[in-house]
Amino acid sequence: MIELFLIRHGLTEGNKKKRYIGRTDEPLCPEGLEQLSALSYPVLDNIFISPMRRCVQTARILYPQARLHIIDDFRECDFGEFENRNYLELADNENYQKWIDSGGTLPFPGGESPKEFQRRTLLGFQRVVSCCIRGQCERAALVVHGGTIMNILEAYGLPEKSFYDWHVANGEGYRVLLDPYLWKKRKRSLHVIDRLSI
Repeated sequence: MIELFLIRHGLTEGNKKKRYIGRTDEPLCPEGLEQLSALSYPVLDNIFISPMRRCVQTARILYPQARLHIIDDFRECDFGEFENRNYLELADNENYQKWIDSGGTLPFPGGESPKEFQRRTLLGFQRVVSCCIRGQCERAALVVHGGTIMNILEAYGLPEKSFYDWHVANGEGYRVLLDPYLWKKRKRSLHVIDRLSI
C-alpha cells in the first residue's frame, strides 16, 4: 500500500479575507507561518507540491530537509474575473450571481471551468502515483491547494463524497491509502484513513 498525506497550504492574507485566491501568487501571512510551525506531520522524503509560493513555503516549513518535486498541474484554479475578490466585493457582479445560481458548475469568466481544473489536477495526481509506483515510494505528501485536494478526493476518495464535502482548512488535510496493484488494474480509489486537523 502507498500512504499519501494530502495537505492544504497554510493561511494567506487572501484566505483570511475569504477571497478567491487562484493564480495570485501570494505568500503565507504571519498567522499562517506561526500556525504551520506548531504542526507535526510525519517525516517524509517524497514531497510533491504546487508551484505556488504559499505551497512552497508550507512544504519548506513542514518538511525542511526534503527535496520538493514541483507538479505544475497542482496549481490552484484560475478564478478569472473573481480572482482576489470575495463574495461581498462580487455581490453586484452579474456573472458571479450566474455562477452561484449554477451551483458552481459554470466556468469562471475569463478563467477555468471546474471540469478543466479537475482534469488538470487529476493528471498531476496520476503522475505522482505513477512516480510512487515506479520508484517503490511507500509514503509521500502532497502540499497543494484546497481545490486540488477536493478534486482528487471527489474522483477517487472512499467513502464517496461530493467536491465540497472534502473541504479542509489551511494546514489541514487527509491521510489516504492507495493499493498500487488495483490502481494499475484501473480500479482506482483512495481509502481515506484520517482527517489531519490542527
